Amino acid sequence: MRLSVIIPARNEADNIVNLLNKIETEIDTKDELVIVDDHSTDSTYALVDGLSRQYTNIKLVRNIEKAGFANALKTGFNNVSGDVVIPVMADCCDDLSVINKMRNKMEEGYDVVCGCRYIKGGARLGGSRLKGFFSFLAGRSLQFLLGLPTSDITNAFKMYKKKVIDNIEIKSNAFEVSMEIPLKAYFAGFKIADVPTVWRERTKGKSTFKMFRLLPDYLKLYLWAIWKKLNRLSISY
Repeated sequence: MRLSVIIPARNEADNIVNLLNKIETEIDTKDELVIVDDHSTDSTYALVDGLSRQYTNIKLVRNIEKAGFANALKTGFNNVSGDVVIPVMADCCDDLSVINKMRNKMEEGYDVVCGCRYIKGGARLGGSRLKGFFSFLAGRSLQFLLGLPTSDITNAFKMYKKKVIDNIEIKSNAFEVSMEIPLKAYFAGFKIADVPTVWRERTKGKSTFKMFRLLPDYLKLYLWAIWKKLNRLSISY
């Protein structure tokens, strides 16, 4: 089972070298690292290009579509060769030590493995408490209302079998893509599991995540999922 790690990176010169060095020590060096430069105006591209001469498993590509996390992620999906993929945030917030546990879950037969901050062993350290509250509320409420097998639907740190990505039409334009994919995977009948992970707020660089600007898109997906569930229940009766 070959893994492709996708790293969307926009102006992450302060973080990208440290992240890639850490990944190379945490995962199998045969695994593929696809770094997607998302219209960076700093030295991100040049730094990764230099590292690609040291680490032969690095593939550097550019997002030629409109700048944004969703388009960068889709660019990554279109350039992987592995049969399992996982997005990793360029700001070093994700717990890389969990990747092997997620891979083990895949080998047990799951199609989507979610890094979950809100179960025993997981945590969300730092960052806006309001963002944390909304992400916790969205995950737990959808778990209750839909029977969703994850309680952290919004976290981007999720591992997917490539067949899941290939069978889903991604319509998101921004960070809500991390909620869209597992929801559509759930309704398509793919098997989903959680593993605990610890998320840490970035210490360098500037986040492009704007909660209140993105909230309507998250809400639209939230309501779509409830409608989808109710519609299926009405058909079954």
